[in-house]
Amino acid sequence: MRRKSRKVKVGKLFVGGDAPISIQSMTTTDTTDVKATINQIHGLEEIGCEIIRVSAPKMEDAHALKEIKANINIPLVADIHFDYKIALEAAKYVDKLRINPGNIGNEEKIKLVVNAAKDNNIPIRVGVNLGSLEKDLFEKYGYSAEAMVESALRHVKILEKLDFYDTIVSLKASDVPRMVEAYRLFARKSDYPLHLGVTEAGSKFPGTIKNSIGMGILLSEGIGDTIRVSLSEDPKDEVRVGKQILRSLGLRKEGVEVTSCPTCARTHVDVIKMVEEIEEKTEKIKKPIHVAIMGCAVNGPGESKKADIGIVGGVGNTNLLYKDGKIVAKVERDKIVDTVLKEIDALNKE
Repeated sequence: MRRKSRKVKVGKLFVGGDAPISIQSMTTTDTTDVKATINQIHGLEEIGCEIIRVSAPKMEDAHALKEIKANINIPLVADIHFDYKIALEAAKYVDKLRINPGNIGNEEKIKLVVNAAKDNNIPIRVGVNLGSLEKDLFEKYGYSAEAMVESALRHVKILEKLDFYDTIVSLKASDVPRMVEAYRLFARKSDYPLHLGVTEAGSKFPGTIKNSIGMGILLSEGIGDTIRVSLSEDPKDEVRVGKQILRSLGLRKEGVEVTSCPTCARTHVDVIKMVEEIEEKTEKIKKPIHVAIMGCAVNGPGESKKADIGIVGGVGNTNLLYKDGKIVAKVERDKIVDTVLKEIDALNKE
């Protein structure tokens, strides 16, 4: 059962409550290069990114957010640290602020930022990272989940004292066990919606594993309302991994899902190459379509019968095409990909 949490509006979406778990990413462009930033956001939106975060370390970045916001369709989040004036400017254009009240400055500066969020009807994400804990909490707890949770609650209380409750919280660590422990502990103490992430997770391969395990554990326990996969990689891969995490847990149905065998000496077709091509050419499709690409007749028929479209590799040109659980044709080896893509396109248009 999903954890009960507050429902917070972020642009045209909601985070928390009964709202679907959303997928986020972050731009890697120079924010003042408005054209490049907009183009990157459009590319991410096409493959399923639902909320985008942009870093604004300078006032020029905050000014650029106005044009960026006017040219994208998904909610825009400004990531700001230290300079409250940048937050005040960004609040005019974005759908959410990501700040830590503790590093914005004194109480008066924090109050100004909170008032700007109130005036513009936008939420604030309090983001706690294990690597940047307050000195007193580090001295008290060390690098621990307890320190992260106390830090988050401290920031949340600052906002609550200013009568602000449209808050989303993240507690990110680069190691999975402490990340999981921190979110579990916070979830028991508060009902604010949670933004899940394993920060500084590394490159594509190890980062995908870390994020999948950390988020998978928590999401399977009903903890988490929005996710951002952190990878030292093209942000499109963050979105791809996020979609697969949600699909794997049955939390998302959208898009083309390919079931395929790992291949062995029984395999008669190039499953790996076919799957890569099919996934690449269908990643913008939103309609739920299940495809099976199987190399032989051992598990192939069973998996293909469960899929909307299936291929079972055979010797020579005896490859079988399944639709809705039934064999409908034999397909030549070099025409398998084109045939599957045509069938997917037809289903997508229905």
